[in-house]
Amino acid sequence: MNVWITVLLFLLGLLLIVKGGDWFLDGAVWIAETTGVPRFIIGATIVSLATTLPELTVSVTGVLQGEVDLAVGNAVGSVTANLGLILGISVLCIPSVVSKKQFHLKAILMVSGAALLLVLCRGGVLPFLPSLVLFVIFAVYLGNNIVDARAGMAESREEHPERRTVSRRKMCMKLAMFALGITAIVIGSRLLIDYGSELALLLGVPSAIIGVTMVAIGTSLPELVTTLTAIAKKEASMSVGNIIGANVIDLTMILPVCSAVSGGRLTIGPQTTTLDLPVCLLLCCVAVLPPLFKGKFYRWQGVLMLALYAGYVVLLVT
Repeated sequence: MNVWITVLLFLLGLLLIVKGGDWFLDGAVWIAETTGVPRFIIGATIVSLATTLPELTVSVTGVLQGEVDLAVGNAVGSVTANLGLILGISVLCIPSVVSKKQFHLKAILMVSGAALLLVLCRGGVLPFLPSLVLFVIFAVYLGNNIVDARAGMAESREEHPERRTVSRRKMCMKLAMFALGITAIVIGSRLLIDYGSELALLLGVPSAIIGVTMVAIGTSLPELVTTLTAIAKKEASMSVGNIIGANVIDLTMILPVCSAVSGGRLTIGPQTTTLDLPVCLLLCCVAVLPPLFKGKFYRWQGVLMLALYAGYVVLLVT
């Protein structure tokens, strides 16, 4: 393909994810303001479900095509990238205070999902029936979000008893903006991965490095775009909620679905059990322990998570 067409398609992907992130976050903030649901909860539910679609699609497609290592590596690697890279950047830029009531159980469920996955995969196989325990964690997570959303709406009604009316036209426009935003992010991410990889090859970058960076980070681009947009708009709660929610979904839903699709026994490679999952669990602990005990994130956490992720990438390349 002509190099200029590659460059143009790469830039188009960049434009789509930038504008898509803007529309997507504006739509999510509007939903939070209109319904009275806390921003953290909106980030942990609607936003995280939307941004994990690429991981789910890539992993299930990988299993169906016989690329099991890609499917497993994508799901686990996305959690590692979400924490080490994306949450690291977010915490470094905005070391926010967290609501213990909204954060604690979700953080514990994320760590539990990573620890349980590590235990279940020790034998080199993820059987479907034992993996259903991960679905239980996912169900508890969704149930807790529903309870928190109702509590937030009730609190909002008490503080603002006058009912806020929204025109049908405005509601349709904001919801369309939300849907259009995530669509633009997904399409833009695909263009960025494909043509960014092609550009890197043209520039002489080794394919091993491209695989670790472009593909591993690629499916986490929706979370990255949402986080960077949230930082720009001072919406730290939305960003943290999105990352925690996306990780819970990745850890407790994607691999059990892949196990079911693969016939009930998903093969897990030795790298996943000896390196990927332990690093993922370590980053989960680094990310949630300080806010669990102190009620806030710290900049040193961001530095440590970024350093751990950089070390992990170096280990993969070498």
